[in-house]
Amino acid sequence: MRSRTAILRSTAFLKHDTGDHPERASRVIAIDCELERRHLLGNRPSVACSPAVDAGILRVHAPEMLARLESLAATGGGWLDADTVVLPESVDVARMAAGAAINALNAMLDRRIDRAFVIGRPPGHHATRRHSMGFCLLNTAAIAAAHAIQRGFERVAILDWDVHHGNGTQDIFYGRRDVLYCSLHQSPLYPGSGENDETGAGEGKGYTINIPLPAGAGDRRFLDSLRSTVVPAIDRFAPRMLIISAGYDAHVEDPIGGMRVTEPSFREMMEVAVDLAARHCQGKLIAILEGGYKASALARCVADAIEVLDLGGEPRHDHGS
Repeated sequence: MRSRTAILRSTAFLKHDTGDHPERASRVIAIDCELERRHLLGNRPSVACSPAVDAGILRVHAPEMLARLESLAATGGGWLDADTVVLPESVDVARMAAGAAINALNAMLDRRIDRAFVIGRPPGHHATRRHSMGFCLLNTAAIAAAHAIQRGFERVAILDWDVHHGNGTQDIFYGRRDVLYCSLHQSPLYPGSGENDETGAGEGKGYTINIPLPAGAGDRRFLDSLRSTVVPAIDRFAPRMLIISAGYDAHVEDPIGGMRVTEPSFREMMEVAVDLAARHCQGKLIAILEGGYKASALARCVADAIEVLDLGGEPRHDHGS
């Protein structure tokens, strides 16, 4: 049976060539190899990767931020901070990741697909409205969420299980009530944000949910927090679209994170996400690659996630708007 899950991948994502930086091209090469090994690349809908245009990016990023990135790339590149490099091709690659997520959402509206995994890079969830940082240039998940709202999805939930807090996504939607942002992350850890009392501002009060977890937390802490706090919050919000900031650097083998989450638990987390999408979003879910810096572990986790998405099943009921 033909899958209703699209996998968005492109050789363009190799062109942000960061050398031996932790966020490097070998991450997506390893994922491709694992997907091929498990025969997961065939018999599924094709959705093109194409670059996001300015209008889509500027829904969430300030014009001066995009101009700064473009100027730096055009003049040969450089370092934005100690972690974040821009090469001549980097902004085009980041546009491609954001555009892939937009295309996936459009394909869902056209009823060509139900679910998608965007295997793009660089990651995005640290990019705030005004600043690129933490390996991230453009915030793909935020761009996707804003596009979904613009296309009429009305309420979007973003679930972020990267080991680092997605300060950029939080910053972009902190004052809004049409996007619910939920983050499970290690604390203390870069970037130093994401405390329990960071819950939103103004109209957005209560629409940011942070679950900081101590170093060394493993399967039980992650899954218990997901089920006891995140699932009820998303159930109350009843989103029309669910976006996963799918970082895998909380994996027990990851060299950057300090968590002990294993592959069966990451699989279960995606099963929970698919169940939420079935309840509230007519099955619609898009996963966007964030962190994960042990390439072999990352590849296995992404392949597991796609297997879960392929088994996503039919939506059970529609909660309405």
